[in-house]
Amino acid sequence: MKYANNFIIRRLMNWVPNFLPSKIRRCFYNLIGFKVGKGTNVRRNIYISSTNISIGSDSFVNQYCKFYSGGKDAKIKIGDRCRIAMEVSFIGITHEIGSAQSRAGADVSYPIKVGNGCWIGARSTILPGVTVGDGCIIAAGSVVNKDCEPNSLYAGVPARKIKDLH
Repeated sequence: MKYANNFIIRRLMNWVPNFLPSKIRRCFYNLIGFKVGKGTNVRRNIYISSTNISIGSDSFVNQYCKFYSGGKDAKIKIGDRCRIAMEVSFIGITHEIGSAQSRAGADVSYPIKVGNGCWIGARSTILPGVTVGDGCIIAAGSVVNKDCEPNSLYAGVPARKIKDLH
């Protein structure tokens, strides 16, 4: 969508009334450019920064999740059959390291990709440029700052691989 970062579009995306059923919210999101797959249940009270976000089919996004994508190349893509617990943050934007006068330099953004069949635990944070492989579990409260191998359990701050899942 050409005006994805437009103030009005951002307000519309986050205005969706809480009383609307999930199916109607999903239709509304798709109408304004936030791609939500068939059978996906997006709960109320989520925050969406732009339309550079897509969620696959048969997934679930719980309440109070936050999706911060950056520029047009910094998409947040959630796969099919994923379960995203409450208060998970996907943060695709950060800053370059600036000079001593202002350490937070220019904005930079990187894509985030969550593979199919993943489970992201409550209050986890997925940072810019991270790919979470298919079938991963991210334990509650983890901060993921590096790519995660498929079919593995990650936990901690920063998240580290705990074990392979089969």
